[in-house]
Amino acid sequence: MSAFPGLHLFESDGHSRVLVLGATHLECELLPVLHDALRRMGRVQRLDVIAYCRGGEVAVARRIGLLLHRFAERVRFIVPHHCQSAGTVMALAAHEIVAGPLAMFSPIDPHLAGTDASGEAAAMSALDIRMFPKLAQDWFGLDETAARERALPLLCESIAPAALTAFYRSTLAVRQIGEELLALHMPEASQDARSTIVETLLFGFHAHDYTLTGEDLRAIGLNVQGDPALEDAAWTIVAELRTRMGPETRKANPRGWCDALVATRDGGFVRTRQQDMLPGDWHAFDVAS
Repeated sequence: MSAFPGLHLFESDGHSRVLVLGATHLECELLPVLHDALRRMGRVQRLDVIAYCRGGEVAVARRIGLLLHRFAERVRFIVPHHCQSAGTVMALAAHEIVAGPLAMFSPIDPHLAGTDASGEAAAMSALDIRMFPKLAQDWFGLDETAARERALPLLCESIAPAALTAFYRSTLAVRQIGEELLALHMPEASQDARSTIVETLLFGFHAHDYTLTGEDLRAIGLNVQGDPALEDAAWTIVAELRTRMGPETRKANPRGWCDALVATRDGGFVRTRQQDMLPGDWHAFDVAS
């Protein structure tokens, strides 16, 4: 079955190509398929990436951002809906972001997975730890010095020191990756300006699932634009994409559910996986012209 008949609308000027990139979780297994799609396309003047992403590995977001720049003089991300967590990190590599009215970005503070006291799976944000002394001041009336002096022993009683160090290293890694990709997004900006943007995305919001709009990203200094014609065309493509990937496709697909999709006008690939079975199987599909 063919899909995405609207891709040609983005390539009408003859100087651009379009890539549809959807993932419920960015991970290393996406890279070979993406690389093959870009190699078939060849280097282009402008690459429009219609992105739909719910999160994933920050290191993979970095590799995708760098890979896109190897195949295009200018990279533009078009975000009709979800582009959160590692997806937001990935979007930092774009020279320009076109954000639709329902575009959803998020802070990029790192998380570490673990278990809570009852043994249930849980995740903790680096910001949870960083804000602990502030909690002691605001809620329990300790002065700043006392709060800082008491915070570390208390944290080490409940969180292994190695885990605290891992949080710190993860934060340094996200900051480094964010600044590296922003150097591609806004090379004319100063290092201080790029650092301020990354710091805001790391620690300027008080929940990892806080929804950032395109206007929010523009307010902190990113090159985010609106384009109703592009937004409408991209929304139609993402609506089709949602019928092909996501947990809800389990109902229509006896082989499992589809969690990733890569498509250009030359063709597309979607990955189907069974629960708890990795890495999944890629299946080709036709893309309408």
